[in-house]
Amino acid sequence: MSNGLVQILNKPMDRRTATQTIAAGLALGLGWLETSCSPAASAAEKEKAKLDWQEYFQGNFKLMTEDEKRATVERLERQHQIRTGQTVNIADTDARPNVLFGYAFNISKCRGYMDCVRACQVENNQDRRSEMAYIRIHEHKNGQISFEHADDEYFHEVPAAGHFYMGTQCMHCQNPPCVDVCPVKATWMEPDGIVVVDYNWCIGCRYCMAACPYDARRFNWASPAIPEHEVNPNQHYLGNRLRKKGVVEKCTFCVQRSREGGQPACVEACPTGARIFGNLLDPDSEIRWVLANKKVFRLKEDLGTEPKFWYFMD
Repeated sequence: MSNGLVQILNKPMDRRTATQTIAAGLALGLGWLETSCSPAASAAEKEKAKLDWQEYFQGNFKLMTEDEKRATVERLERQHQIRTGQTVNIADTDARPNVLFGYAFNISKCRGYMDCVRACQVENNQDRRSEMAYIRIHEHKNGQISFEHADDEYFHEVPAAGHFYMGTQCMHCQNPPCVDVCPVKATWMEPDGIVVVDYNWCIGCRYCMAACPYDARRFNWASPAIPEHEVNPNQHYLGNRLRKKGVVEKCTFCVQRSREGGQPACVEACPTGARIFGNLLDPDSEIRWVLANKKVFRLKEDLGTEPKFWYFMD
């Protein structure tokens, strides 16, 4: 029995859910088996049916062995190639030792240009049809921080007189409430502090969206639409790989970049240097200097979520 099937059967469920799961698995399995064994099916159709079967009974990425992870990403790469004819590279890079990622946002420098939003959308293969965005830039009136009265969809020349700008996204909390409420353990915090989602295990219940106090998660109501020539082929299983309808996604600090020693796309794209990202465990990092030398604050600190995302002003 495959590790994935064992994980599925070991998930807590009542009798009705168990019956539905087994029935659905049998129905899908018989369909895939029929296709894979049919003499009328092409070699490509048979291979697709086999890969679909493997995907359905795939285990939770967090619990996989290294060999199982490698086999999983190879399957995803092959599925994409069969579907589109294009080649993508999906990494399964683990967290590096002695690394805990953190982020700082300089309110004094942000001018509301939204280059960060656009760079994030391109880098992370976000749905173009719904204009999904992990990052939001909020335009506030000088002298107050009120997200209730902030303008998040401004269409005018920036920076506007009498206003300042703040960006929000996933805060990668050290005590993430979104993780605690997931009924299938499809989301968790990695050793380097990045809160991730296994999209193949997400059931789309959206409990995590309700639990997040920062409105940082996004739900795919339809299959994401990305023109083939715009797909970023450099992907990570827990990051910017192509998602599907009915799952929740979010910022991952560009795990496909950060774990290779790079900067998140938003940091790289910011024309004013308002965004700072780095290793909180490195005493010589820029973010540690900011935390030590600037008057910083975090949003909703009273909730005890311990976000690894700070704000400061020059």
